[in-house]
Amino acid sequence: MDPLDIARWQFGITTVYHFVMVPLTLGLGPMVAIMQTMWVRTGNERYLRMTKFWGKLYLINFIVGVATGLVQEFQFGMAWSEYARFVGDVFGAPLAMEGLLAFFFESTFLGLWIFGWNRLPKKLHLATLWIAVLGSIVSAFFIIVANSWMQHPVGVELVDGRPVLTDIWAVLTNNTALTAYSHTIMGALAVGAGFLVGISWYQLWQRRRDGIDTVDARGRVIVGENAAIPGRDRIDHSVWIRSLRIGAVVAIIGFGGVALTGDLQAKLMFEQQPLKMAAAEAACADGTSFSVLSIGNVGSSDCTDVVGVIEIPGLLSFLAHGDFTTEIKGVNTLIPEYQAKYGTTIPDDAIYGDRAGQAINYLPVMEVTYWGFRLMIGFGILAAAFAALALWLTRKGTVPRPKFMMVTALLSMAAPFGANIAGWVFTEMGRQPFVVAPNPTPGGVDGVYMFTAAAVSPGVTGEEIVFSLIAFALVYGVMLALELRLLVRYVRGGVASAMPELAHPTDTPDDTDPDKRDDVLAFAY
Repeated sequence: MDPLDIARWQFGITTVYHFVMVPLTLGLGPMVAIMQTMWVRTGNERYLRMTKFWGKLYLINFIVGVATGLVQEFQFGMAWSEYARFVGDVFGAPLAMEGLLAFFFESTFLGLWIFGWNRLPKKLHLATLWIAVLGSIVSAFFIIVANSWMQHPVGVELVDGRPVLTDIWAVLTNNTALTAYSHTIMGALAVGAGFLVGISWYQLWQRRRDGIDTVDARGRVIVGENAAIPGRDRIDHSVWIRSLRIGAVVAIIGFGGVALTGDLQAKLMFEQQPLKMAAAEAACADGTSFSVLSIGNVGSSDCTDVVGVIEIPGLLSFLAHGDFTTEIKGVNTLIPEYQAKYGTTIPDDAIYGDRAGQAINYLPVMEVTYWGFRLMIGFGILAAAFAALALWLTRKGTVPRPKFMMVTALLSMAAPFGANIAGWVFTEMGRQPFVVAPNPTPGGVDGVYMFTAAAVSPGVTGEEIVFSLIAFALVYGVMLALELRLLVRYVRGGVASAMPELAHPTDTPDDTDPDKRDDVLAFAY
């Protein structure tokens, strides 16, 4: 039982699970802050209800995300101590900034926002949310900086076989980090926007199913209300239709941003990690054509039997260089170049242990890179297409009555999540067999790279990592069940689930009687 394989599975599973929460936090937070800003500026109750409801879901996701994220840092010491020793001098600065500055502001001011309702002045209370949201966005930047250094090491010199930080500014302004960060933020906005669209569609459909809203002969909505159902009044309708249309617009903008930043990122990857991109395109031989669909054994060592079924001439050159004629090196050309630069076998070094002398396979798992790249793009297109469809179908003020459309809307929320996850799996798996990829660009620091085979903790057995993997999986499974239960509960309850005063109108929001204030246990508002 190879500890390296189990450690990679453990880190991959826990990281992907954690990253489900991250884009929702980053994407939903700014929209909640804008909703509260509109309420403070206009006094319109619609925006207050929107803030309360979406803020509730934001908090649930944030709390679970923090809990799952803590495990990532523990894993560096548990299963990846050699990796932590190698990158520690570089990672210390950005991760310290993330913890001491960004996360401190994020958690502290989010706490003030939670407990500040009806206690802080409105504008001050709004400022606490904006600071918390900006803290999340800045926190993500420092994490991306650390990850991007693994993709493209800069700002260091090699001392006794280890990289030593010499230029923190070069690390923070790494072009890989700047493009990856903008790409991540745009993808997160698409996730948060899709979340708004799916849930708002469900709420509008519920109003139609319950007979609260109807349509006239032209299909235009006739807004109604039902006093027997808490919160189901005319304002409730405006909450959901406005949320849906905001979400749809932001989703389309987010997809446009993802496409633009993704193009910039792809061009950098062709320069910095050419074999990753060749594997993602199943480009075995040199050429200019982009393969939309390839068949054959894409997992073979040289992919000579891979055949492109649908190809677009010149598109691969455009993705890499912005023209349609520059020939791109394929897998069969790049692998010998990698072997010449970095060797054909694992170095005979103490940190590699029994793996020293093993042959190196520089070709990433092509099934993962090839399909991961296409799933990322495909899910993104699906999410944007449904957002555009939602804008069109709700132009008359409500959603269609058929249930399958509501189910489709709920399922559409998974598309941007899938795009984000597929993108990160492609990014990380495509870097193999390096955990820190070499920098082949002009001016790159020679020798600053690390094979994944050297990164795992030497004193940890496969059985020990299996035990921790099972333990993490069980704990994460329980947390997933709890999060989904909370989200489903509050989504079904609508705005009234986030605003108890709608269900109990005799209770004032600032009532100090503890027997009447059940909102403290409901995230303090």
